[in-house]
Amino acid sequence: MKIIENIVGKEVVNTDAVLIGKVSDVEFNDVTKEVESLILKKGGISETLNISKSEDIIPYDMISKIGDKILLKDAFDVFD
Repeated sequence: MKIIENIVGKEVVNTDAVLIGKVSDVEFNDVTKEVESLILKKGGISETLNISKSEDIIPYDMISKIGDKILLKDAFDVFD
């Protein structure tokens, strides 16, 4: 899928421009065909060696913008 090719590997940063991780996979809703969440791998040497077991799941509604990097919304913006 074109969406997966464009998103996987992008860095995800929070509103303070702190790197949260890199997108390793995308979860879709099979019925609606919409993106539900992004799965992130934590950075560091363990990711480079592909031995990292640590991952975060970011719901799609937490995403503010997708460009060269993926910017997350401020936690307070989610409840608006």
